[in-house]
Amino acid sequence: MANIKSAKKRIRSNETKRLRNRYYAKTTRTFIKRLRTAESKKEAEDLLPKVTSMVDKLAKNNVIHKNKAAHLKSQLTRHVASL
Repeated sequence: MANIKSAKKRIRSNETKRLRNRYYAKTTRTFIKRLRTAESKKEAEDLLPKVTSMVDKLAKNNVIHKNKAAHLKSQLTRHVASL
């Protein structure tokens, strides 16, 4: 266990950030699944901008890699176009 005050604070803040990142990543994955299993094209087109925004935010905060974000957005856009 850390003895220095700043190290203790760093441990606390890292845990908070880790939980926040896990929450946003899981929420995004849920929306991606919802988009991929959408029944109608209209429903998928409505979800696409929201999911794209969520993926961009994850990449901006380094929760996922920027190339993974680009790949995901490309795949999802192609999926919606093919419906």
